Amino acid sequence: MGLNRNWWKYFLGLWMLLIILGAFLYAPPAQGLGETARILFFHVPMAWLATLAFLISAIASLLYLRRPEKKYDIWASSAAQIGLIFAVLATVTGSIWAKKIWQSYWNWDPRETSIFILLLIYAAYFALRSAVDIDEQKARLAAVYSLIAFITVPFLVIIIPRVYESLHPDPLINPEGKIKMDSRMLQIFLGSLGGFTLLFYWMLRLKIDTAWAKLILDHPDK
Repeated sequence: MGLNRNWWKYFLGLWMLLIILGAFLYAPPAQGLGETARILFFHVPMAWLATLAFLISAIASLLYLRRPEKKYDIWASSAAQIGLIFAVLATVTGSIWAKKIWQSYWNWDPRETSIFILLLIYAAYFALRSAVDIDEQKARLAAVYSLIAFITVPFLVIIIPRVYESLHPDPLINPEGKIKMDSRMLQIFLGSLGGFTLLFYWMLRLKIDTAWAKLILDHPDK
């Protein structure tokens, strides 16, 4: 009997369970931040996946403009949707941390402000898609918008939060390129990044398969 092709899904479930347990039972509190730092095991991977999803959306959009095939539009819209979800989750987890440390869920800190702008930009992407009825025109306009939108991502996620003074903790990697993290924390952190990335892959596959199925049902002649 061959190995079940869904074995990796069970592995992912076990892996994420171990990460959750490790985040609270194995990793020590961070110096200066205490128990609140445990949220970084979830907050940072969510922010990473939002960035990765928007990048995939931009690449798929570029491919669509070069060769207008429906599959590229589905990839672009699916990745952008999942990216927006993870951006919202990153914002929520960051706000929970802010409430504990700064006694306020929202302070218009540079990082909070930049993620808020990013949310608006990609929410507008879906507003654009919903406003256009002709599929080909919708896909073309959305592809152009996705490319322009992604240009802002490095500035809003990486550059602006580091240029302006922020209440946010220092980056995990300092200017010398050294990681400022306990070894056990680093193990859980890297494991969480890997687990969340695999989770994103699963979600993207499901979203694309669902979009294809809907397309076939709506247009059985195509």
